[in-house]
Amino acid sequence: MHLSDVAWRRAMNSLVGGVNSPVRAFRAVETQPLVAARGEGPYLYDLDGNKYVDLLMSWGAIVLGHGDPEVRRAIEVAAADGTGFGLTTLAETELAELIRSAFPSVELLRLVNSGTEAVMSAVRLARGYTGRDKILVFSGCYHGHSDGLLVQGGSGLSTLGIPRSAGVPEGVAAETVVGIYNDEDSVDEACAAHSDELAAIIVEPVAGNMGVIPPGRGFLEHLRQAADRVGALLIFDEVITGFRVAPGGAQERYGVRPDITTLGKIMGGGLPVGAFGGRREVMERLAPLGDVYQAGTLAGNPLVARAGAAVLRTLLSRQPYDRIECLAKELCDGVHAAAERAGVPMHIGRVGGMFTFFFTDHPVHDHASALRCDTARYARFFRAMLERGVLLPPSQFEACFLSCAHTSREVERVILAASEALALLAAQRRGRRATTRR
Repeated sequence: MHLSDVAWRRAMNSLVGGVNSPVRAFRAVETQPLVAARGEGPYLYDLDGNKYVDLLMSWGAIVLGHGDPEVRRAIEVAAADGTGFGLTTLAETELAELIRSAFPSVELLRLVNSGTEAVMSAVRLARGYTGRDKILVFSGCYHGHSDGLLVQGGSGLSTLGIPRSAGVPEGVAAETVVGIYNDEDSVDEACAAHSDELAAIIVEPVAGNMGVIPPGRGFLEHLRQAADRVGALLIFDEVITGFRVAPGGAQERYGVRPDITTLGKIMGGGLPVGAFGGRREVMERLAPLGDVYQAGTLAGNPLVARAGAAVLRTLLSRQPYDRIECLAKELCDGVHAAAERAGVPMHIGRVGGMFTFFFTDHPVHDHASALRCDTARYARFFRAMLERGVLLPPSQFEACFLSCAHTSREVERVILAASEALALLAAQRRGRRATTRR
């Protein structure tokens, strides 16, 4: 029996479903979960020693590559001084200054422990600032697992086919208005119906939790205008896109300035972290300056803050974005060409170094069109790629990511693996058709 098999059986005895986050169970791709042992640069190794080109990269959190020396040194130095104090340290201020230098819309911010906590807190702040209760979200966008944000969310909800989590009170869900991503009419209808009730419009400026879907031309600008028109705050959930699609996230790339920004993942170098920030007058409603309460014993933890500062200093000085985007374009063009040769319908959504392979013959521009993709074919593709040493996200509705550590060598390996995998899928389809005719 493989070590991974033993580890998985052991996990099942103590952890719910054997995992600490549902998509890690690999159920959507119908295979046993990978049990990770270590990462090195663009590669991940499982417990049995198998080596994979990692396109998951801790769900986008690892942007410098696994085991980056600067991040490792920062953690080691911080740990030598103590792992936490529950008091203010210089490290958290340094991290906040780096964030502010990249995001002009963030005049003040608050560090937290996860993206979920960042968005949950941002929504509470928007409600406190506006004196209103309702929020407008978009079907398929995922903003963490707090109650009011689990209505028609993407990510694991779409993967597992759960339209709305049990345990969310009807009264809480009633305060969430759901629009259609990239559909300006749905925004106008929601704003007209709830113009005096909306505290915030919250969106992933680049959808990353129903697969990667870019914003349509003018969509983000329309959200800015709609929020201003009804007196709501515009919140950009940049937990995935912040420091990923540009130094200043999607708001820099598309030139639209939100009132509040939420961040996470990348700015921790693989450690748990989040942040939310925005206009000074809004942020000053937070305690201890204002009447909106939010707190966290481990927020601004010195290990996390020093690791995050090391990540952001490297990104802001090295500016690797053009190089990563060129590699991602090369990879996506190569895979798409292989799909065409194999006769396998595929649409690829890409922004910068994040992308998704959608198995469909139609454009994907919102949650409904993403849900029409062939998830069974994606599962077969996932397994074929894994057998060829490439780790994709174990769900059609998640994103692939390149890092600073990926090179043309890994890109070529992925394209070759995809060519073989897609040819196999095409052959399997022809075989099934032949069997059906007989």
